Amino acid sequence: MSIDNLNWKILECLQQNARMSNAEIGRQVGVSSPAVSERIKKMEDCGIIQHYHTTVSPFEAGYQLKALITIRAFMGMLKPFLEKVKTYDEVINCYRITGNENIVMEVVLKNQKHLETFIDQLIVYGETKTQIVLSHVIKHNPVKPLK
Repeated sequence: MSIDNLNWKILECLQQNARMSNAEIGRQVGVSSPAVSERIKKMEDCGIIQHYHTTVSPFEAGYQLKALITIRAFMGMLKPFLEKVKTYDEVINCYRITGNENIVMEVVLKNQKHLETFIDQLIVYGETKTQIVLSHVIKHNPVKPLK
């Protein structure tokens, strides 16, 4: 499925507010609510729209730290780690990457002691590096049309 200008306008609306009604989207993009609904359904069916979710503030939920942790896996430890990482509640995003490290994770933690305990669990899989997140510069920037 190709994404035409109208679909991009609908996607823009949904990326700003996934709870926006089809009627409101239709008013903003200049088509009927049923036309918006049909286009959204087609984009969901072909995988352009993948999920709708709620973003929770880790800090308001009681976490004091957010960190990025990279791992350079030991020989033979990458595949076991890729299975184990799915069980860690602290990990909110995990990417397999190129370069010197194999993995980068975004984690939320209660405090420094929690960070230390978490790193102790990781070091059996490889060398870790940790950066504490101070603030977001860009947060949930929308995907835009290719130029």
